[in-house]
Amino acid sequence: MYKKITLIFLILWGLPPIVSAQNDTTEHILVPKVDLSTIIQVNQGNSYITAPTDIGNIEPLMFEANIVPNFLIRASKDSRLMGVLTAQIIIRMYNEYSYPVRTPSYMPHVTVYYRLSDKEKIKRITAFARYEHHSNGQDGDFFLEDGSPNLKTGDFSTNFFEAGFIKTFYNPRFEAVQFFRSSFEWHPESLTANELIGDYSLYRWNNSFSVFKLPEASKNGKKKARLSIRADATWMFGDLFDWDATSLNRINLGLTVFYSPKFLEDIGFFVHYYHGLDYYNMYYSHQLDVLRFGIMTEILRF
Repeated sequence: MYKKITLIFLILWGLPPIVSAQNDTTEHILVPKVDLSTIIQVNQGNSYITAPTDIGNIEPLMFEANIVPNFLIRASKDSRLMGVLTAQIIIRMYNEYSYPVRTPSYMPHVTVYYRLSDKEKIKRITAFARYEHHSNGQDGDFFLEDGSPNLKTGDFSTNFFEAGFIKTFYNPRFEAVQFFRSSFEWHPESLTANELIGDYSLYRWNNSFSVFKLPEASKNGKKKARLSIRADATWMFGDLFDWDATSLNRINLGLTVFYSPKFLEDIGFFVHYYHGLDYYNMYYSHQLDVLRFGIMTEILRF
């Protein structure tokens, strides 16, 4: 099963150049406006909250919430250079006595985007660089007496730099705007908790491929449903749990399908599958295979 899922994702990574080549003959087609602000929204991620119906090996949760407020710094809407300040927080409420919220992930970051291509072109390349802090606001010992991670009060902290590019193109056949993102992430040892060294990947190659379906306007002018799909894959390099350099355990995979009915304005429903190491601070050593459902904001305007 896992090998089949991996094959599907490898095929997805091969789609962007193929689709892009097909778009070389679409310069005369009227395409939706995709400015730098829209590209930034896609790259920064969406706020969401999950329902207490997770299927998989994650701890029983009432919900997981991702809060992503973005503050754009720009001279004008047509600027080639923009900055973004983001105070991201991920919260998990556990389905236990008193429904505790344990050690939220605080992930503030600053990102700079630069549009390399002319805004009139269908295919656009945008470069970006980011500095991010990830901690849980705790000050307890990292390990318990038995040597296991202190999930409740352990002091988790890392800082990293990320740089990469985003390629934007339009598929007229499916009336879809598509984004391919690739970046490299580096966690300096001097900016990472010593206890994480060797058990936490300090070098990561991140990739994602997003498709935003744009339905034709209805004859009576009424709004139609929106649909988007996003696939993510991360390969983790460096020392990691004594795993071999080619171990498939080093790959994190995610697939999200978002659907917004025509009667909703700024929110919709999503289904998300994730396989890989847990991204929630002190739970970093847990291997997850989980299918989840919930609501998400996706207020992109093309």
